[in-house]
Amino acid sequence: MRSKITQDNNFFFLTGALIILLLSSALEQVLSSGLLEEVLQLLTLLTFAVCLTSLKFEPGWSRFLMLLVAAWVFLALLKRWLHIGLFDLMGLTLMLMFFLGTLKACARQILFTGGPITGNQVVGSLALFLLLGLVWALIYLVILEFSPEAFSGLEPRPWQDNLNRAIYFSFVTLTTLGYGEITPTNAFAQAAVYLEAIIGTFYLAVVVASLVSAKQAEP
Repeated sequence: MRSKITQDNNFFFLTGALIILLLSSALEQVLSSGLLEEVLQLLTLLTFAVCLTSLKFEPGWSRFLMLLVAAWVFLALLKRWLHIGLFDLMGLTLMLMFFLGTLKACARQILFTGGPITGNQVVGSLALFLLLGLVWALIYLVILEFSPEAFSGLEPRPWQDNLNRAIYFSFVTLTTLGYGEITPTNAFAQAAVYLEAIIGTFYLAVVVASLVSAKQAEP
Protein backbone atom coordinates (compact mmCIF):
# COMPACT_ATOMS: atom_id res chain seq x y z
CA MET A 1 0.00 0.00 0.00
CA ARG A 2 2.79 2.40 0.94
CA SER A 3 4.43 2.07 -2.49
CA LYS A 4 1.16 2.80 -4.28
CA ILE A 5 -0.03 5.81 -2.32
CA THR A 6 1.70 9.02 -3.37
CA GLN A 7 1.08 12.70 -2.79
CA ASP A 8 -0.68 12.76 -6.17
CA ASN A 9 -3.29 10.09 -5.37
CA ASN A 10 -3.47 9.81 -1.56
CA PHE A 11 -6.98 11.22 -1.31
CA PHE A 12 -8.39 8.64 -3.72
CA PHE A 13 -7.35 5.90 -1.29
CA LEU A 14 -8.45 7.86 1.76
CA THR A 15 -11.88 8.59 0.31
CA GLY A 16 -12.38 4.94 -0.63
CA ALA A 17 -11.45 3.77 2.87
CA LEU A 18 -13.82 6.27 4.48
CA ILE A 19 -16.71 5.25 2.24
CA ILE A 20 -16.17 1.57 3.12
CA LEU A 21 -16.05 2.39 6.85
CA LEU A 22 -19.21 4.52 6.67
CA LEU A 23 -21.13 1.91 4.69
CA SER A 24 -19.98 -0.91 6.97
CA SER A 25 -21.90 0.66 9.86
CA ALA A 26 -25.11 -0.40 8.08
CA LEU A 27 -24.16 -4.03 8.71
CA GLU A 28 -25.84 -3.73 12.12
CA GLN A 29 -29.01 -4.71 10.25
CA VAL A 30 -27.62 -8.18 9.41
CA LEU A 31 -24.94 -8.90 12.04
CA SER A 32 -25.16 -9.64 15.74
CA SER A 33 -23.78 -7.02 18.11
CA GLY A 34 -20.60 -9.01 18.85
CA LEU A 35 -19.83 -9.79 15.23
CA LEU A 36 -20.57 -6.20 14.20
CA GLU A 37 -18.02 -4.99 16.75
CA GLU A 38 -15.40 -7.35 15.29
CA VAL A 39 -16.09 -6.20 11.71
CA LEU A 40 -16.04 -2.51 12.67
CA GLN A 41 -12.76 -2.97 14.55
CA LEU A 42 -11.16 -4.63 11.52
CA LEU A 43 -12.42 -1.98 9.07
CA THR A 44 -11.51 0.83 11.46
CA LEU A 45 -7.97 -0.53 11.71
CA LEU A 46 -7.80 -0.71 7.90
CA THR A 47 -9.02 2.89 7.66
CA PHE A 48 -6.41 3.94 10.23
CA ALA A 49 -3.71 2.31 8.09
CA VAL A 50 -4.89 4.06 4.92
CA CYS A 51 -5.11 7.40 6.74
CA LEU A 52 -1.60 7.04 8.14
CA THR A 53 -0.16 6.05 4.78
CA SER A 54 -2.03 8.82 2.98
CA LEU A 55 -0.84 11.44 5.47
CA LYS A 56 2.79 10.30 5.67
CA PHE A 57 3.55 13.61 3.95
CA GLU A 58 2.68 15.30 7.29
CA PRO A 59 5.47 13.79 9.48
CA GLY A 60 4.50 15.51 12.74
CA TRP A 61 0.85 14.56 12.50
CA SER A 62 1.70 11.03 11.36
CA ARG A 63 3.62 10.35 14.56
CA PHE A 64 0.78 11.73 16.68
CA LEU A 65 -1.80 9.67 14.80
CA MET A 66 0.33 6.54 15.12
CA LEU A 67 0.37 6.96 18.90
CA LEU A 68 -3.42 7.21 18.91
CA VAL A 69 -3.73 4.06 16.80
CA ALA A 70 -1.34 2.16 19.07
CA ALA A 71 -3.39 3.20 22.12
CA TRP A 72 -6.64 2.20 20.35
CA VAL A 73 -5.29 -1.24 19.44
CA PHE A 74 -4.02 -1.75 23.01
CA LEU A 75 -7.46 -0.90 24.41
CA ALA A 76 -9.22 -3.17 21.91
CA LEU A 77 -6.99 -6.10 22.93
CA LEU A 78 -7.36 -5.31 26.62
CA LYS A 79 -11.15 -5.22 26.30
CA ARG A 80 -11.13 -8.80 24.96
CA TRP A 81 -9.63 -9.99 28.22
CA LEU A 82 -11.16 -7.70 30.83
CA HIS A 83 -14.58 -6.80 29.32
CA ILE A 84 -14.68 -3.43 31.06
CA GLY A 85 -17.32 -1.08 29.64
CA LEU A 86 -15.14 2.00 30.18
CA PHE A 87 -12.76 0.71 27.50
CA ASP A 88 -15.54 1.18 24.92
CA LEU A 89 -15.79 4.88 25.75
CA MET A 90 -12.00 5.27 25.76
CA GLY A 91 -11.73 3.54 22.37
CA LEU A 92 -14.48 5.75 20.96
CA THR A 93 -12.70 8.85 22.26
CA LEU A 94 -9.41 7.74 20.67
CA MET A 95 -11.23 7.22 17.35
CA LEU A 96 -12.64 10.74 17.60
CA MET A 97 -9.19 12.19 18.31
CA PHE A 98 -7.67 10.24 15.41
CA PHE A 99 -10.21 11.42 12.87
CA LEU A 100 -9.98 14.98 14.19
CA GLY A 101 -6.23 14.83 13.57
CA THR A 102 -6.84 13.36 10.12
CA LEU A 103 -9.35 16.12 9.39
CA LYS A 104 -6.84 18.82 10.27
CA ALA A 105 -4.06 17.23 8.21
CA CYS A 106 -6.39 16.86 5.20
CA ALA A 107 -7.61 20.45 5.49
CA ARG A 108 -4.03 21.70 5.41
CA GLN A 109 -3.25 19.75 2.25
CA ILE A 110 -6.50 20.61 0.46
CA LEU A 111 -7.43 24.15 1.51
CA PHE A 112 -4.12 25.77 2.42
CA THR A 113 -1.70 24.71 -0.30
CA GLY A 114 -0.91 26.63 -3.44
CA GLY A 115 -0.34 25.37 -6.96
CA PRO A 116 -2.66 24.14 -9.69
CA ILE A 117 -5.90 22.31 -8.89
CA THR A 118 -5.61 18.55 -9.30
CA GLY A 119 -8.09 15.71 -9.36
CA ASN A 120 -6.55 14.54 -6.10
CA GLN A 121 -7.49 17.84 -4.44
CA VAL A 122 -11.06 17.63 -5.73
CA VAL A 123 -11.43 14.10 -4.36
CA GLY A 124 -9.76 15.31 -1.19
CA SER A 125 -12.53 17.86 -0.71
CA LEU A 126 -14.97 14.92 -0.71
CA ALA A 127 -12.78 13.10 1.85
CA LEU A 128 -12.84 16.22 3.99
CA PHE A 129 -16.64 16.31 3.84
CA LEU A 130 -16.87 12.63 4.79
CA LEU A 131 -14.49 13.22 7.69
CA LEU A 132 -16.64 16.10 8.93
CA GLY A 133 -19.70 13.85 8.98
CA LEU A 134 -17.82 11.00 10.64
CA VAL A 135 -16.27 13.22 13.31
CA TRP A 136 -19.64 14.67 14.26
CA ALA A 137 -21.20 11.20 14.35
CA LEU A 138 -18.52 10.18 16.87
CA ILE A 139 -19.16 13.35 18.87
CA TYR A 140 -22.86 12.43 19.07
CA LEU A 141 -21.95 8.94 20.25
CA VAL A 142 -19.68 10.35 22.97
CA ILE A 143 -22.49 12.66 24.10
CA LEU A 144 -24.82 9.67 24.14
CA GLU A 145 -22.39 7.74 26.36
CA PHE A 146 -22.51 10.49 28.99
CA SER A 147 -26.18 11.39 28.53
CA PRO A 148 -28.29 8.44 27.30
CA GLU A 149 -31.35 10.68 26.87
CA ALA A 150 -29.52 13.34 24.84
CA PHE A 151 -31.17 12.33 21.56
CA SER A 152 -34.73 11.30 20.87
CA GLY A 153 -34.56 8.48 18.32
CA LEU A 154 -31.19 7.11 19.47
CA GLU A 155 -31.51 4.35 22.05
CA PRO A 156 -28.87 3.98 24.79
CA ARG A 157 -26.97 0.85 23.67
CA PRO A 158 -23.35 -0.03 22.70
CA TRP A 159 -22.00 2.68 20.43
CA GLN A 160 -21.18 0.17 17.67
CA ASP A 161 -24.91 -0.57 17.38
CA ASN A 162 -25.70 3.14 17.16
CA LEU A 163 -22.94 4.07 14.71
CA ASN A 164 -25.09 3.74 11.59
CA ARG A 165 -27.87 5.90 13.05
CA ALA A 166 -25.36 8.47 14.30
CA ILE A 167 -23.70 8.67 10.87
CA TYR A 168 -27.10 9.02 9.22
CA PHE A 169 -28.12 11.81 11.61
CA SER A 170 -24.76 13.52 11.20
CA PHE A 171 -24.96 13.75 7.41
CA VAL A 172 -28.63 14.75 7.51
CA THR A 173 -27.55 17.60 9.80
CA LEU A 174 -24.40 18.46 7.83
CA THR A 175 -26.39 18.81 4.62
CA THR A 176 -29.18 20.65 6.53
CA LEU A 177 -31.85 18.19 5.34
CA GLY A 178 -33.32 17.87 8.83
CA TYR A 179 -35.68 14.91 8.41
CA GLY A 180 -36.54 15.05 12.09
CA GLU A 181 -36.76 11.41 13.26
CA ILE A 182 -33.71 11.99 15.49
CA THR A 183 -33.65 15.17 17.56
CA PRO A 184 -31.38 16.54 20.32
CA THR A 185 -33.10 16.90 23.68
CA ASN A 186 -30.55 18.66 25.87
CA ALA A 187 -28.59 21.89 25.51
CA PHE A 188 -25.18 20.33 24.86
CA ALA A 189 -26.50 18.02 22.13
CA GLN A 190 -28.42 20.90 20.57
CA ALA A 191 -25.26 23.04 20.49
CA ALA A 192 -23.34 20.25 18.74
CA VAL A 193 -26.13 19.87 16.17
CA TYR A 194 -26.44 23.52 15.23
CA LEU A 195 -22.64 23.88 15.04
CA GLU A 196 -22.54 21.01 12.54
CA ALA A 197 -25.37 22.60 10.53
CA ILE A 198 -23.46 25.90 10.40
CA ILE A 199 -20.28 24.15 9.26
CA GLY A 200 -22.21 22.22 6.63
CA THR A 201 -23.73 25.43 5.29
CA PHE A 202 -20.38 27.17 4.91
CA TYR A 203 -18.26 24.19 3.89
CA LEU A 204 -19.20 24.33 0.21
CA ALA A 205 -18.53 28.08 0.04
CA VAL A 206 -15.11 27.66 1.65
CA VAL A 207 -14.09 24.79 -0.62
CA VAL A 208 -15.33 26.52 -3.77
CA ALA A 209 -13.56 29.75 -2.78
CA SER A 210 -10.31 27.89 -2.09
CA LEU A 211 -10.41 25.99 -5.39
CA VAL A 212 -11.30 29.14 -7.35
CA SER A 213 -8.45 31.04 -5.68
CA ALA A 214 -6.03 28.25 -6.55
CA LYS A 215 -7.29 28.26 -10.13
CA GLN A 216 -6.81 32.00 -10.45
CA ALA A 217 -3.30 31.69 -9.06
CA GLU A 218 -2.31 29.30 -11.88
CA PRO A 219 0.07 30.88 -14.41
